[in-house]
Amino acid sequence: MENTPKVEDILKLMKRAKKNDRALVARAFEFAQKAHQGQTRVSGNPYFIHVFETARKLAELNMNAQTIAAGLLHDTLEDAGVPRVAMIKEFGEDITRLVDGVTKLGTVKYRGRERHIESLRKFLMSIAEDVRVLIIKLCDRLHNLRTLQYLSPEKQKRIAVESIEIYAALANRLGMGNLKGDIEDAAFPYAYPKEYEMAEKLIQEKTEINKKYLDEIYKTIKKEIIKQGIKIVKIDYRFKHKYSLYKKLVRHNMDIDKIYDIVALRVIVPSIECCYRVLGLIHTLWRPLQGRIKDYIAVAKPNGYRALHTTIFTGTGGIVEIQIYTPEMYREAKYGIASHVIFKEGGFHPTSGKVRPKFAWLNKLKDLQQAVLEQSKFLEHLKIDFFKDRIFVFTPKGEVVDLPEESCPIDFAYTIHSDIGDHIWSAKVNGKVIALDYKLRNGDFVEIVTKKESHPSSRWMEYVKTPLARKHIKNYLDKNSLMSRLSKYMPKK
Repeated sequence: MENTPKVEDILKLMKRAKKNDRALVARAFEFAQKAHQGQTRVSGNPYFIHVFETARKLAELNMNAQTIAAGLLHDTLEDAGVPRVAMIKEFGEDITRLVDGVTKLGTVKYRGRERHIESLRKFLMSIAEDVRVLIIKLCDRLHNLRTLQYLSPEKQKRIAVESIEIYAALANRLGMGNLKGDIEDAAFPYAYPKEYEMAEKLIQEKTEINKKYLDEIYKTIKKEIIKQGIKIVKIDYRFKHKYSLYKKLVRHNMDIDKIYDIVALRVIVPSIECCYRVLGLIHTLWRPLQGRIKDYIAVAKPNGYRALHTTIFTGTGGIVEIQIYTPEMYREAKYGIASHVIFKEGGFHPTSGKVRPKFAWLNKLKDLQQAVLEQSKFLEHLKIDFFKDRIFVFTPKGEVVDLPEESCPIDFAYTIHSDIGDHIWSAKVNGKVIALDYKLRNGDFVEIVTKKESHPSSRWMEYVKTPLARKHIKNYLDKNSLMSRLSKYMPKK
C-alpha cells in the first residue's frame, strides 16, 4: 500500500508558486479525491493515488499550477464520469482542454508496428497543439510503469515496449533527460528482462570502482576551483540510467571498460566564462582522453542540451567523465522544455503551451502528418524523423540544421528550401565535393550547388531519409512522369 496522499506533498514542491496557484492545486486535489472516491486500481490501491503521483511528478518538474491541477484531474472525465460542463465551470476552459487532451491520448495502444497507427497519428498531432498535454501524459505513464507488477505478462511487455519506443523518445526530444531515463528504467525489466539482468550485473561490478575514482578527484577539483576564485554553485555525482547504459554497451559489444560515464562528476558554476575556465583548469590537473572533449555550449544537441564534457585519466588507473554546467544549463538538462515554464526563458508559452523556436520541431509533427499519407508508412517515417538519433550540420553561414542520422545532402537541401532540393546539382562537405548519397556526419559544413537544368531523380528516393525530401521528390516525379506529360496532349472527354 502506497502512502496516504497529502496535498502538502505537492505544495511544498511548488517553491515559486503564488497564493492563488496553491489554492488552485488544493482545490483540484479535493475535487479529484471526491471524484475517485471508492475507485481502486488493479493493485487494490485507491485510484486517487495514481493521479496524485502524476501531479507530484509534474510539481517536481516545476510545471505551473494549471498543469499540476490538470494532472490531478486527468482521469476525472473518463474514469470518474465528471461532466465536461461541470469541469469548465469549476476550473475553466484551459485546464479542461488539457484534461480532454490527456483523456484522448489514453486511447492510444501502440503495439509495435502498424496496428493503431491512426491513434498514434492523432496522439502526436495533439502534442503539436499543446505540449503540456504530453508532459502530463509522460508523468501519468511513469506511474503506470511503476505499478506494472500487478498486470499480466502480456500487458507488461506491451506497455513497457511502447513506453521505451514512444514515450521515452518524446521525453528525449523535449530535452527531459531525467524523465526519459526514469521511463526507460521503469520499463526496461519488463520490455527486455534478459538484457536487464545482464546490464544490472555489469553495472554493479563497475559502479563502485568508478565511484572510488570520483572520490579521489572530487576534493582536488573543489579545492582548485576555489583557489582560482571561481564560485561553485554545486558539485555532485550522477549515475547513468540503466537502459541508456545498456544501449551504450550494445554499441561497444558489451565491453563495459569502454564506457567512461557510468558515474560522472557534475560541476555547476555561475557563468559560461566560468565553465571554460574550469575546463582549462581540469586539463592542467589531469590528462584528457583524446576525442572525448565535447563542447555542447558552442553547438547544443538537437534537444537543446548544453554543457562541456571531458574525460580524464585520474593518474591512479581510473578514467572519469566530468560535466560542466551553468545553473540554467543544469536546469535544462534535468527538466528540458518544462524548465522554460516557470522561468519563462523560451520553449513554449507558459499559459497556452504554444511552441517557441527552440522547440519548433514539435510543429514538424504537423508537416509529417501531411507528408506521409499512407498509414502503413507513418510509423516508419516517425521513427526516422523524430525518434532516431539526430545530427546537426551547418550551412556555409554557420547556421545549424537538425537532421536524422544517415541523412544525405539531398535531405539537407530540401530542409533549406524545396527549390534548392529540386535543383541540386552537387554538394560540398567541409570544402570537398562529395556524392549525393554521402551520409552526413555531426558537425559537417554543407554547401549545395544548384543548376536550373537539374531535377529530382527516382534514384534519390534510395538515399533520402526525411519525409519532407520524399514528399517533394515524389511530387516532382508524379508531375513529370511520362503518363502525366502525355495526358496534357490527350483529348478531353
